[in-house]
Amino acid sequence: MSLVRLNIQGISYSQTQTGAYALVLTEKDGDRSLPIVIGAFEAQSIAIAMENEIKPPRPLTHDLFRNFADRFDVSVKQVIIHKLVDGVFYSSLICERDGIEEIIDARTSDAVALAVRFEAPIFTYEGILDQAGLLIEDSLEIEESEELEAEELEADLELEEILANVLFEQDELEDMTRDELEEQLEKAVSEEDYELAAKYRDEIEKRKNE
Repeated sequence: MSLVRLNIQGISYSQTQTGAYALVLTEKDGDRSLPIVIGAFEAQSIAIAMENEIKPPRPLTHDLFRNFADRFDVSVKQVIIHKLVDGVFYSSLICERDGIEEIIDARTSDAVALAVRFEAPIFTYEGILDQAGLLIEDSLEIEESEELEAEELEADLELEEILANVLFEQDELEDMTRDELEEQLEKAVSEEDYELAAKYRDEIEKRKNE
């Protein structure tokens, strides 16, 4: 069965499972999307890896795996979502060391978090897309029926939702000077409060564009 290349469309709050998130993958040369429910830690890990400006002062678990693999000259060549059973996706890491390939089982959320860090392509089988894939237009209709805005599928907004602290008041940001924002950004990153750090970063970027 042929493999289909997938791209990461974005991450949003899951409307079906409390405390979970929906990772949305889309086929590279098609109109289908593959929504996968993942945990909060994995969602944050994927979001941070996709960000360019927020760097954790200490490695997260997936960063540690990348550092370990680099030290021992192991690379992740690709990720394959190879099975779907009772709504659970199963994935494999295709790794290589000294020209020898090894296949390692992994949770799909972990596999995607590592794929981002290794810049490895993500694939699934045509049959899985036939079974669980949605037309992008259909997925938009589902989100609208759950009172989500259609633009929440855009990757930038999805990442902001994961990294943003919804309890942080916007007025507090607007009252701060640029120097204060940068100081607080550095402090939040050093304390590994990435949700708060994202708020400071976004306010700084907004002022740059004004």
